[in-house]
Amino acid sequence: MITTQYKITLPTDYNMDIIKKRIKLNGHKTDGFLDLKFKLYLITENEVNYNIQNSYSPLYFWKSNEGLNKFLFEGYYDNILSSFGWQTVNIGVPLIDTTTNKIMSNQYLFEFSNNIRPQKSLKNIQDQIRTEIPTIKHTEYIVIYNPEEWRYSVFYFIDDLKKTENISGTTYTILHISTEDNN
Repeated sequence: MITTQYKITLPTDYNMDIIKKRIKLNGHKTDGFLDLKFKLYLITENEVNYNIQNSYSPLYFWKSNEGLNKFLFEGYYDNILSSFGWQTVNIGVPLIDTTTNKIMSNQYLFEFSNNIRPQKSLKNIQDQIRTEIPTIKHTEYIVIYNPEEWRYSVFYFIDDLKKTENISGTTYTILHISTEDNN
């Protein structure tokens, strides 16, 4: 599996209703997309849910590179290019995945990130990360890592913002979730 995300930072006075309308009209277009475990249509809004900026930050979980290649190189990504210009697409590799189909009912995704420190062995890295990450009870999550930067992110699916009040991170609002199966 592979994850991809591009984070489009928008001006603080940007009318986020434009993005919300765009997702409402077009989010269904990735429903049933080849090899897509799920795509989360995510936004952050300045001064909402502890955020300091506006952004459109879709997050994709691909079952294989075939769907990702189709999305990027067969015209689907062109909508992003024509609307927002050239974007860096961040790549991650899933390490721990506790998700079930229950994620479909969550309103928010909370991201906590940290570095993977240099060490003599990475043999027990999953156990190490499990002890480092914040515990948010009754919450499904996915840990992804990027070995190019030696960094990991934990994405928690939450429905109650109080669960993350004392944790430093980014809270995204989930506006739509596409999966390979929901066509």
